[in-house]
Amino acid sequence: MRHAHDTAPMTKEAFLQMCERADGPPVLTFWGSHSREDRGRMGTRELDWHAHRRGQLFCVANGLVHVRTAHGSWMLPPLRAGWLPPGMMHKVTISGVLDGWGMMLTPEACAGLPDTPCVMGISDLLRSLVRRVTEWPPEAALTPEQERLLAVLLDEVRLAPREPLHLPMPTDPRLLRLALRLLEAPDDDRTLAALARDAGLSERTARRQFVAETGLSVTQWRQQARLTLALERLAKGEAVAEVADALGYATPSNFIAMFRRAFGESPARYFARREAAA
Repeated sequence: MRHAHDTAPMTKEAFLQMCERADGPPVLTFWGSHSREDRGRMGTRELDWHAHRRGQLFCVANGLVHVRTAHGSWMLPPLRAGWLPPGMMHKVTISGVLDGWGMMLTPEACAGLPDTPCVMGISDLLRSLVRRVTEWPPEAALTPEQERLLAVLLDEVRLAPREPLHLPMPTDPRLLRLALRLLEAPDDDRTLAALARDAGLSERTARRQFVAETGLSVTQWRQQARLTLALERLAKGEAVAEVADALGYATPSNFIAMFRRAFGESPARYFARREAAA
C-alpha cells in the first residue's frame, strides 16, 4: 500500500510492527483489499486469541466479521465499525470480506473512547476522514492541520451511535451451557423452564442469574442471538425465508418485523443500501 506522500512505501512488516507500538504516531490507518501484498489484507480467515497495544477501529464494505471477547461476542456487518480498546483480548473470524479499513490508535489517543468493545454506526464524514488519514506518511509527526483533523475524527468516533449487535455471554458454566444451546439450535422454542432444567438450574435461578451476568433477560438474549445469526446467514446470501425458518420464526414476515425493529429497515433494504454505499 502506498501513501500519497511516500517516496518509498513502508513495507507491510514495518507497518504492522508500528501498529503494535504504544508510542509513535497517534493514529495509523489502512484501507485494505484482498491482495496478498496489501498491508491491510482482507479475506476469509480466522485469527486466534490476541490483543493489540493500540485501540482498533475497523470496518468492512462486504462480508461479515465475528469478534469474540471476554465480554461476549458480536457480529460486524458491512459498513458498521467495530471498536476494540487497547489490550483487549479477542478472536476474529472473517467471512467473505474483500475490502475495508482499519485504524489503530495509541492508548493516549483513546482517552474518552469506549472502554469496552462495541459496534457503532459510521458517518460519511468519519469514512472520509479515515480515507484522508490513510494518505498521511506514517513516520512523520502530525502537522497542526492534521492534529485538528484527528480531533474531529475522534469526536466522530466518540459520538457514533452504538448498534445492538453485542451478544454478552454468561460465565456460570450452567448458564453458558444454556446460552450455547440457543446458539447451536436457534429454532429451539422451548420455555425457559425446560431450558433451565436441561442446564441443571431452576427457572427462577436461571432468570435471575442470566440478567445479572449479561444484563439481558433470556428472552432478550435469545432475540439478540437470532439477530446475530441472521446477519451472518444473510451476509452469505441465504434467502430471508430460509433464514426465518432456520431461526424458528413462524413466518418470514415475523422475522422481517424483528429485523426492522432492530435496524429500522427490512433485510433486503439493509443489505442493498450497504452494497450501494460500498
